[in-house]
Amino acid sequence: MLRRLLAFPSRPKTAPTVSAVVRCLSSGSVDITVPLNFWAGRRRTSQENRDKENVYEPATGRVLCHLEPCGREEVDEAVKAAKSAFGPWSKMSGMERARIMIEAAHFIESRREEIAEMEVVNNGKSITEARLDVDSARLCIEYYAGLASTLAGQHVQLPGGSFAYTRREPLGVCVGIGAWNYPFQIAAWKSAPALACGNSMVFKPSPITPVTSVLLAEIYAEAGAPEGLFNVVQGGQETGSLLCHHPDVDKVSFTGSVPTGQKIMEMASKGIKPVTLELGGKSPLIIFKDSDLENAVKGALMANFLSQGQVCSNGTRVYVQKDVLAEFVEEVVKRTQAIAIGDPLLESTRMGALVSRPHLDKVLSFVEQAKKEGATVLCGGERFVPSDPKLKSGYYMTPCVLSDCTDDMMCVRDEIFGPVMSVLSFETEQEVLQRANNTTLGLAAGVFTRDVTRAHRVVEQLKAGSCFINNYNITPVEVPFGGFKMSGIGRENGQVTVEFYSQLKTVFVEMGDVDSLF
Repeated sequence: MLRRLLAFPSRPKTAPTVSAVVRCLSSGSVDITVPLNFWAGRRRTSQENRDKENVYEPATGRVLCHLEPCGREEVDEAVKAAKSAFGPWSKMSGMERARIMIEAAHFIESRREEIAEMEVVNNGKSITEARLDVDSARLCIEYYAGLASTLAGQHVQLPGGSFAYTRREPLGVCVGIGAWNYPFQIAAWKSAPALACGNSMVFKPSPITPVTSVLLAEIYAEAGAPEGLFNVVQGGQETGSLLCHHPDVDKVSFTGSVPTGQKIMEMASKGIKPVTLELGGKSPLIIFKDSDLENAVKGALMANFLSQGQVCSNGTRVYVQKDVLAEFVEEVVKRTQAIAIGDPLLESTRMGALVSRPHLDKVLSFVEQAKKEGATVLCGGERFVPSDPKLKSGYYMTPCVLSDCTDDMMCVRDEIFGPVMSVLSFETEQEVLQRANNTTLGLAAGVFTRDVTRAHRVVEQLKAGSCFINNYNITPVEVPFGGFKMSGIGRENGQVTVEFYSQLKTVFVEMGDVDSLF
């Protein structure tokens, strides 16, 4: 992902920067007081007095802002605004929609640093990664703007001069429910194909990271989108349930855990609403003895430590052929120990803070359980306290490499969602394939080898939706992303996603008389 995004040149900065947030932020310096809900063209506050929830800055552990969750009345207003915007937006030509989306992409590019800084403050990842997430969001909107004018049906000639044709039509009001690991990027990945197909959207970010999706809502509005086209409602489980059950919602797209995805699928089924589910993973990364070991090591680091290991597609089960195991482990440990941890807004930092205190505790408990089950901690797996006093209450840990792992250990079976790599050895291709596929999840998988025939043979047999050969965690927006088995339904990104945000209407046209049996 990093290399692919860095390959794209930037345009000259032409769009104006409009923001209520001071630029050039530093950790511990930000207090957000503006409303985080947005519908019908502006930020909104709740009309009812509800208990507000604290939102924390992961780098410092301090309260960043207070979340005002939406109840039934606010959800109704947001959906009503989306339904109102759907009418004129769906009647626009693809070129008209594309112009507004391209303008939004330009604004994102001009505000890249500001958005990235706010993503860091709210999420804890490094500024280097956050910039690339913003780039991915922009590229996604640009990509689907390009597809907006290509949406078309099919003409079918029938006997006697009659014919039929198909129309690809929008669904209506779509709901997007985001995760906390890529807040701004996920909001763009869900809204871009939805809007390109002529839909409107109500988006609910994670209550842990509520800040940057509102910036995207403002950007769409500033770019000329109809009021209510993209709305943001804040809240947790109750708000999500209200959205899924709402009679005027026509589709739900969710990114998050398997248990929550199951609940959303069940709720959506009450109204026979289509769903897109991008859920968890426990992905295998297979490294054969003929691999370019330098690339294999870099691939394993990318597969485990991006965003503090909080990536659903991470290849956390690293299977290394026994012949090169010792050499691989030695190099992985050396490079893992060299990862710079600390203030995520510093350019030198490569690993910031985990997203919350409870999540940090959960990840550390996995490491303790792994030790109890017989795994060896080669490095890391401990709380980390940066030298800067203002960061002492932040949610940091040292990236961890575990060896002597077996397939039945909890660290190998369960998704940890943190910077913990489990290294396992194997001897034969047949053996490792059986072990790699022995999971209920199937989001991603990877293989490193110089043998191109073996690479394609292995990938064909891996039960995963997104597979990588001699690389890992590359997510160009032109390529579909999604999982097999319990890792989800549907796809995000790529041309195929148009099918998940539209519906096909068939029209029969009779050019002669009706041939009736009655």
